[in-house]
Amino acid sequence: MENILSFDSFNEKKNPCWKGYKQIGTKRKNNKVVPNCVPDEDTSDSKSESYISSFDEFELNEKKDTRLIKAGVEGYNKPKRTPNHPTKSHIVVAKEDDVIKTIRFGEQGAETAGKPKEGESERMKNKRKSFKARHAKNIKKGKLSAAYWANKVKW
Repeated sequence: MENILSFDSFNEKKNPCWKGYKQIGTKRKNNKVVPNCVPDEDTSDSKSESYISSFDEFELNEKKDTRLIKAGVEGYNKPKRTPNHPTKSHIVVAKEDDVIKTIRFGEQGAETAGKPKEGESERMKNKRKSFKARHAKNIKKGKLSAAYWANKVKW
């Protein structure tokens, strides 16, 4: 049986914090309510308010989508190279409306046409044209398809 203390039970105790610390309300940690202990010198009204607001900001930053963190990308729809992945060269956490999907795309080590360059060879032009024709149906599916991102980033 899990023992979860409520806000009232923390207030009933004289001081649940360490020596030199004072409780200012409660907070949630690992789905449990725990006392919010701050150093004694920060207990004046203006300082405690700034401490609590900084704690709220920390809580907001902490709630970043785990898929973004795991993929190591800056945000949604921002592809990143993955040189250490064994098979795929890029990763993106794609978001379209309310749907979020992690997509790996691009063959690792493949020589793609890249962005069109002035004076590029006819072979590269044909290679780019062939890729776009072969994957046109999947590219049209939008941001939630690997072909869309390969077309945008690599071709």
